[in-house]
Parts: sequence; structure tokens; C-alpha cells
Amino acid sequence: MPIRDLAAALENSMPNTATRLITLILLLQRQSNQKASDLAAELGVSVRTLHRYFLDLNEMGIPVYSERGPYGGFSLVRGYKMPPLVLTPEEAAAVALGTGMVEELWGQLYREAARGALVKLENILPDEQRQEVAWARRSLIATGMHRANLDVLAPILEKLRRAVREHRRVTIQYRSSTSPHPESRDLDPYALVHRWGWWYAVGYCHLRRELRTFRVDRMEGLNLTDRVFQIPASFNIREFLEKEWKSEPQIQVRLRFDPEGAHIAQQNRAYWEAMEVQPDGAILVTMNAPDLNWAASTVMAYGTVIEALDPPELRRTVAEWIEAIAWKYAKENIHERKNN
Repeated sequence: MPIRDLAAALENSMPNTATRLITLILLLQRQSNQKASDLAAELGVSVRTLHRYFLDLNEMGIPVYSERGPYGGFSLVRGYKMPPLVLTPEEAAAVALGTGMVEELWGQLYREAARGALVKLENILPDEQRQEVAWARRSLIATGMHRANLDVLAPILEKLRRAVREHRRVTIQYRSSTSPHPESRDLDPYALVHRWGWWYAVGYCHLRRELRTFRVDRMEGLNLTDRVFQIPASFNIREFLEKEWKSEPQIQVRLRFDPEGAHIAQQNRAYWEAMEVQPDGAILVTMNAPDLNWAASTVMAYGTVIEALDPPELRRTVAEWIEAIAWKYAKENIHERKNN
């Protein structure tokens, strides 16, 4: 690929200083004695900014010098070359698998970028690494990461990604888990987070006047505004998430799988905090649930082979659900018998 095309591709994919510095090194490495105005035009920056980049390179130990005169210009010190990309087979496989994860997580928003990065990687790898990449892509698969339809979410995710990058406020129509009707919120989105199959936007909610987490699939509308915001210097997304999700309310649930359903408990042992086999073949399990409805839904999903033991309010909730469901079907049977 010509240097101009490479610079344009890098500029479009990740327009930041680090990208421009790498592109500048490639430009100087390809041809010495280049004019500052030509280099600045290639990078899409001012000559003043270009000189600041030269200082940055010198501070990093990458020597740049200039020669005066009609044939002079800027050059790298003779003999300097960027170190080649040297990867172990495992490192090459990790990078390739990472592009697959990006495509799986982001769908059409990063699909072309992920595939393009993989093609470029494979073009520069020696045979051993290329074979390792091919094996990894054929044998180590990550899929099914989404619970919501990613194609439906793509327009909102694209706007949110842009808002996060440009620090622009958004107005969302949000339907929370406790409200049947959407509510308008002004949100300063700080970050996008993928967790347990769901996409979340983390940011400052102007309605609640505090940091909040919003599930993207519950956003029924989103408008990108021209109002900009600043992320507080003290904000750290990983620290926030660790504190946020550790502080989520949890209830401890005890369940009993009948002997005929013991294999189901065994097959899903990753869900349980503890599991104990009983003399009669039944299995007792404990698990943490965010709320009673979530726990009751889990119990109902396993049908007749399971019984909720604790807490008592969970037993009552399940019993009420079963009674309500039975009444619905009983009404249908009564109606059908009358019609017949």
C-alpha cells in the first residue's frame, strides 16, 4: 500500500497523535529530505503541529534532523529503521482472535475494520505464525455473546460510540425494568460496556444527577446533541464498574433438584455458588440472584424437577406465579368446553 494511502487509512481509522507519529516515521523512513509543508499536508496537520511531532519523536529517542538549502528537508538519522513486527505464534493467534472478538461484539460497526486488520496482519506474518492464526481461527471460536439483536442495536450503538468519542450529550428515551413507559433522559456518556451479553452506556444522568448505567437495548430512541461535556479527571471506568456491580443488591437462593433432575444441576454447575449431593440422589444448590423475579424465573425455567427452598418470599412468589399461570390455562379449558 502506498504511504499516502496508509496514512489516510490510519487517519480515518484512529485519528490521534500516536497514529500520526507512526505515519510520520513511515514517511521519513521511505524518503529523506522532505519539506515540512509536504509532511504536514500528508498528515493533515499544520506545520507548527508537525514541528511539535518532531520534538515528540526526539524525546522518544527517534532522531530527526534537518538540512538547509533547496534540496534540504527533514530526515531520520541515517540507518534508523522502525523495528520489525516480531510476534510469537501464540501472540499472532491472540491478535487474530482479538479481531474476531471485536467483530462479534460490535457487528457491522467494526466488521470491516476487524477484517482489514486481520488481512494486514496475515500479509506480514511468516508461515509459522500464519499457520497458527489459521488453526486458531478454525478451532478457537467465540460466538453468541449477545442476548439482544445486535443489528437492531447498531444505529444506537453507533451514535453512542460517536457521543463517547466526541464528548457530546445525548437525549434518550429509556424504559427501565420498573417502568412500563419510556422516560426522557439527558445523558453524558462516558463509556460503553459489554457484560453478560448486554451492552451498557455508563455516564452522568442529568435527571438523577449522578453516574448511572443504562442498558442499550432499553433505549427506544436516542438523539445526539451539540452540547459537549468533560469527563471528570477522577473518573475511572474500571473502578466504577467494580464498585457498581459489587454493590448490586443480591439475595441468596437455595434450590433443590429432584433425583430425576440431578443431571441438570450437574450440567449447570457454573451457575451455583455451592452444590451438595443428598443421600437420595437429589442435589441442593445455592446461588446469588439480583432480585426475586430473576430468581423465580430461574426456578420456573427448570420445570417440575426443582423446588425453591429459601428465602420464604421466593417460595411465595413462585407459588403465586404457578397459581396465576394455572388459572389462565384453566380458563382456556373452560372456554373450550363451553364452545364444544
